Amino acid sequence: MHIDFTPQLLPELAVAGIAAVVLCAALIVALMPLLVRYAMARPNARSSHVKPTPQGGGLAVVATVLVIAVPCALALPGFDPVQLHQLWLVLAAAAFLTAVGAIDDIRTIEALPRLICQVLALGVVVMLLPSEVRALPILPLAIERGLTLLAGIWFVNLVNFMDGIDWMTAAETIPLAAALVLLGFLGALPQAGLLIAVALAGAMIGFAPFNRPVARLFLGDVGSLPIGLLVFWLLLQLAGRGHLAAALLLPLYYLADATVTLLLRLWRGESVFQAHRCHFYQQAVDRGITVPAVIARVAAVNAVLVLLAVASVLLRSATFDLAALAAGAALVALLLHNLARSAV
Repeated sequence: MHIDFTPQLLPELAVAGIAAVVLCAALIVALMPLLVRYAMARPNARSSHVKPTPQGGGLAVVATVLVIAVPCALALPGFDPVQLHQLWLVLAAAAFLTAVGAIDDIRTIEALPRLICQVLALGVVVMLLPSEVRALPILPLAIERGLTLLAGIWFVNLVNFMDGIDWMTAAETIPLAAALVLLGFLGALPQAGLLIAVALAGAMIGFAPFNRPVARLFLGDVGSLPIGLLVFWLLLQLAGRGHLAAALLLPLYYLADATVTLLLRLWRGESVFQAHRCHFYQQAVDRGITVPAVIARVAAVNAVLVLLAVASVLLRSATFDLAALAAGAALVALLLHNLARSAV
């Protein structure tokens, strides 16, 4: 398989990843007094935590991605103007959603203004994609872009919905971003995508110790919204290079849990704008399964999904892609059933 990046870049990217870990942890320590003062998450009937806990750790995560990605993009060789333009667009959109999330964490934003902000951020990213980035080239470009925008809005929101217990977002984002780093070196991502994946993986590793059960810090909307956008953009880059199956496999558990939960709530006539505890992982916790046990099951399934996605990119076989998607769907369905029905 064609490799886009020379081995000489490995040391620089390794340093960038380590720097992201250290920088994110340092920013969290520096921000903690402010978060304790202004961004406390108070327990309510829908919460998984039982005592007030600061939220807003996502501010450090996104700030780290920005601080690491910008100088690296300017210093590393191989960035053409199109890639740089795409990088600035997605980072600017992520920064915008970070601001929206910060306001929402401190002073709640109503659903409609929040949705408008998401549409604006994702609209810029999706509509200004290079014409050759096509996840579904069988469709007319305008229709594909419209469907991609809708998918992006849903993905950003589902990442927010799924950030409901300690370590859940870390258990999803870290293996997914690490897989994208590997796939970037296999030529399945542009260099801008590889750089963001490295920075995001490092930043989430730096955040994870503060969010380990029982968490001392939550990610908050300030983190979940822009992280959702960054991950969606990375998956879109992967799909746009002919690896749609891999792009679906990597977030398959998140997609399934959030989407099935939404459909079940609609079927029951419940308001989808009202907070709830209906996600499969929440049902497991409510049934008495410990948070670490739930996270371990999710992480194990994600590890298999990563292996299937990497194999899909390496083999480039439509037959294997279909088999991998079927196997991944069956595995995720088994996990959802297990989370919904298991007892201690």
